[in-house]
Formats: sequence, structure tokens, C-alpha cells
Amino acid sequence: MTQIALPQSIDDTLALLGNADYVADRSLATVIFLALKLGRPLLLEGEAGVGKTEIAKVLAQGLGRRLIRLQCYEGLDVASAVYEWNYAAQMIEIRLAEAGGATSRDKLTSDVFSQRFLIERPLLQALKADPAGPPVLLIDELDRTDEAFEAFLLEILADFQVTIPELGTIKAAAAPIVILTSNRTREIHDALKRRCLYHWVDYPDAARELAILSAKVPGVPKRLSREIVAFVQAIRKEDLFKVPGVAETLDWASALVELDKVALDPALVSDTLGVILKYQDDISKIAGSRAAQLLDDVRAELKA
Repeated sequence: MTQIALPQSIDDTLALLGNADYVADRSLATVIFLALKLGRPLLLEGEAGVGKTEIAKVLAQGLGRRLIRLQCYEGLDVASAVYEWNYAAQMIEIRLAEAGGATSRDKLTSDVFSQRFLIERPLLQALKADPAGPPVLLIDELDRTDEAFEAFLLEILADFQVTIPELGTIKAAAAPIVILTSNRTREIHDALKRRCLYHWVDYPDAARELAILSAKVPGVPKRLSREIVAFVQAIRKEDLFKVPGVAETLDWASALVELDKVALDPALVSDTLGVILKYQDDISKIAGSRAAQLLDDVRAELKA
């Protein structure tokens, strides 16, 4: 299998992302290019819904690589992230060996703690060779884990290897492409950050968000697209508990297309706020007269 070459310039990186309908700014394309060129993990931080996870998916798609995703959560441990032993199969093997008269404890131990009883989890899978090239390893929402798990990651991100006491050290023949994401619900430790390149993925400006909407939800009427983006941009300036991300913009556009709408009106905005706002206090703050005022401001701005 022929491997797809890594992009050789920032412009190539922009094209790679664009071919998968990911509209990136040049600063993001630059840090992705450097991470690929230098073989360094890339830590992406930003609010939820701004497209951090999508970057790993787009890279895997564009480079023809396998995507391996480790979804982080509180209490994530080595057994779930790296490996564990198939204890049920090991017990059966021990019972069969005993029934067959096997007496060598050392041989039995060697047999049951071998590769065929090893259950590989995402981090170990990412170290395995692949004909298509090293996989894209997505460690998603790292901030949901604890500092102990972060400390465990240091060996993997520094040397791309894992130590299994019963088998020894397993090292990647070629380093995977590593993307880590964080919604910054807590700070990631400096020791881990030092092993990564870093980029803050911010909300896009209106022009880029309109380009994203056009790429991801084709068929939205031009006027509606402009009003959707301008309204969401205006909402992000409000004092809300959680402002909408790009994902919510796309969801709202899809919902309004399903309703056969070609433009926004105050009643429509109020009725569909639950698509873009996910907290009742936020919806109550925007619904009604405030929605009407924002929409008036948006239309005046678009006409200017």
C-alpha cells in the first residue's frame, strides 16, 4: 500500500484541510504543518464545538491513515487506555493446562502472559506499524482526566513507547500523528505541554464561519446563511453561560433548511433557540424582545 506523503508546505496543509471541507486559518495550518514536519504531538485547546476533534478526523482522511481515538473521562486508567489482559481466556488456558497435566509454572506463566492474551487499547494500538503509515492518534478532551493519567502519558509522548511488565517495552517503529484536545475545564500540566506544539482554536470570524457553513451545509439560501452567521456572531457577544460553537451554527442551519426557511424572523429565532443554546437561562435571556433586537441589529449591519 502506497503511503500518502505529508504536506510539504503551509499552503499544502491548507489544501489538505480544505479538500475535506475544513476551513482553517493560516495560523492553524502553520502549527499543523510544523507538528507533522517535526513529528511532535499537537495540543489544541478551545471552547467546545470549535472544531478541534474534527482536525484529527480530517488529517486521517486526507492522509489515508487510520484514526485511533481515545475519548478521555474522569477515572480513565491504563486498562482502558493502553492494555489489559484477557483474564477469562487466561483462566481457561490455565484450566486446560492443568487438565492436560502441565506442571511447569514458568512455562504456563509465559504462555498466559503472551501477545495472544493481550487486549490492546487505543494507546497501544497507535504504536503498531500500519502499511498506510503511522496512524492519527486522537486523545480527546484530555482535561477530563486527572493528573496521574497525564503523568502516564509523558512516556508515550516523549518516546512513543509503552512498558508492559510481563512483555517489556513496546516502541513504535514510526511515531503516530498525535492530536490532543482540551476544552480547558482545568489546566494541563506544564510537563505535558512541553512535549507538544500548542494552538488555541478560537471561534471563527464571520467570513470564515460563513465559508464553513457553505462547505458543511450546502444548499442553505444565501440570505439565510448570512443571517445565521451574523446572528450567532452577535450572540457570542452576549453574557451567556455557554455561547454557541461552530457545531451549533451548522446544526441551526440544517434545522432551518428542514423547516424550509429562507430568512430569519423573531418568532423563528425564539422557537429554535434550543438548537444553538443548551441552557434554559441562556434561552430565556435571548428569547423574545432580545432576539428581535439582535435580529434588527444584524439586518442593519448586513445592509451597511
